[in-house]
Amino acid sequence: MLVEEIMKKDVMTLQAHNTINEALNLLNEHHIRHIPIVNEHDSVIGIISDRDIRDAAPSTLEETQNQETLNHEVKTIMTSPVITVHPLDFIEEMASIFYEHEIACVPVTKENRIVGIVTEKDLLYTLIQLTGIHEQSSQIEVKVPNKAGMLPEVTQIIGNRKINISSVFIYPYKGDQKQKIIVLRIQTMNPMPLIDELKNKGYEVLWPNIPGLSQ
Repeated sequence: MLVEEIMKKDVMTLQAHNTINEALNLLNEHHIRHIPIVNEHDSVIGIISDRDIRDAAPSTLEETQNQETLNHEVKTIMTSPVITVHPLDFIEEMASIFYEHEIACVPVTKENRIVGIVTEKDLLYTLIQLTGIHEQSSQIEVKVPNKAGMLPEVTQIIGNRKINISSVFIYPYKGDQKQKIIVLRIQTMNPMPLIDELKNKGYEVLWPNIPGLSQ
């Protein structure tokens, strides 16, 4: 899946000369948490968050304290330079950027101009959709040797039962590169006949591990 498929295209932006008070009003009006700062060519030169503004704004308990701060330009509190992604980047690559840089938002740019924005909430929602967990389904985890052809073998058994597969994930078994876990979300609320068949064919089903089924 590409970034352009999940990004928000209606992006609220400000320029460096806008005030912190203007940024605060924009956050409150549109219920957003991040504002990219752009130049006259719509190139991203900085970004500010609601936390940046909270840290800069005067305390509500002391109304006369540093009120002038709200009139300062946003360039005094913005983060720069800014990490950006391209609309044709894969969301897996973007997820790695979120994790490695511990950020909560990335502007999306094309030809050095802002065209969208993605937040950690957008990314998390997308990943939830990709797992198929939002659908009525069951999850099965099967441990297999890490060799070619194992996934088709397992999915063949599922296909023979005319069961649709919502999603598939594969990861190493406890760090052992010789074993893999195939995680399948299938569109049936009664996976027990399938689990029984998988076990009868010699597969180790880790989840659900239901007592009484064939070993």
